[in-house]
Amino acid sequence: MTEPSTELSTTGADTSDVIRFEDVVSGVFDAAESLAEVAVQKRVLPPQPESPKLHKVLAQAGMGSRLEMEQLILEGRITVNNEPAHIGQRVQFGDHVKVNGKPIRFKVAPPPTRVLAYHKPAGEVVSHDDPQNRPTVFRKLPKLFQGKWQSVGRLDLNTEGLLLFTSSGELANNLMHPRFGLEREYAVRVLGALTLDEKHKLLDGVRLDDGMAQFGSIEEGGGEGSNCWYRVTISEGRNREVRRMLESVGHAVSRLIRIRYGSMVLPRGLKRGAWVELDDADIRLLTRASAQGAVARESTEESSTTDERPRTGRSAGAATRSRNAPGRGPARAPSKGQAPAKQPDPLKTSLGYIGADSFSRQRQEAGKKRGSGPRAGRRPGGRTR
Repeated sequence: MTEPSTELSTTGADTSDVIRFEDVVSGVFDAAESLAEVAVQKRVLPPQPESPKLHKVLAQAGMGSRLEMEQLILEGRITVNNEPAHIGQRVQFGDHVKVNGKPIRFKVAPPPTRVLAYHKPAGEVVSHDDPQNRPTVFRKLPKLFQGKWQSVGRLDLNTEGLLLFTSSGELANNLMHPRFGLEREYAVRVLGALTLDEKHKLLDGVRLDDGMAQFGSIEEGGGEGSNCWYRVTISEGRNREVRRMLESVGHAVSRLIRIRYGSMVLPRGLKRGAWVELDDADIRLLTRASAQGAVARESTEESSTTDERPRTGRSAGAATRSRNAPGRGPARAPSKGQAPAKQPDPLKTSLGYIGADSFSRQRQEAGKKRGSGPRAGRRPGGRTR
């Protein structure tokens, strides 16, 4: 097996391994739930790096020998996170150790970043503690020995689709902060077809209770009867934003599925309520992509600030109208001899997707084990690497 590329390039995942908008509209998305070829992963993760023992860490920090450190522990002169230490205690990244009340600096390697792609079903809430005791997405996730899972944004109770979790607070912030502008793609089914004027309003921006909101694009997807499917993109993650925007123009949402978050796509075959862990190569790609998105966003803001220099005369009015003109879908066709305008694509979503390769590799390895192992006729229960 060749090593996956560390660059977002044309070596990205084949679109046959990811959920597309057309799959949702045609019914392939729902039909895949009845297939038994892909097993749900067990709630286990590869072992975390072993945490060093306290007396060894203190000895390496130059506080004395290991025997001397054990003696200090027995005398109650060492605390970990303001609690008395004990013999054989292990310390982790982020622990606070004090000797005789004085903080001690020591080095422990931080745990590796982990990322999960979860297929959220409708009826689950994205919360660690729900007052109404409803099912939460966190109950199905594997246990972390250090830290906790952080959801990258949220999905409403009745919204399904791709939901990312990570053990890194920095990565979570880069993926969901509005200033980085990562694009979310949804398949949405509404009652009644949108008129051209309603599409323009949604693209130009509609006023909600918490401010203006707008779609980046709207594409028709067909439908049956009064139910109409649309593919929409948005660069924010406010509470029930997609539903509220469509309700503001008089259309109720009957189904909402998130199929892409930035360059991370919902893998084909990942059943509702199941998760897949991204491997190291995909995590590096996701981290690099989020950083590139931040850089691109900052450069765009700097250029817009530079353009806001005082102008006089007719050119000033023209510039103001150009900056304030809201976008209405695809740009007009360029004139002859002029290069076509391109939308910024810092995550290179037009070239490939992150995550589908991880799921495909795990599925292939699970199939090999199922075919060659002693339990060849049974479904694999755990995830493989």
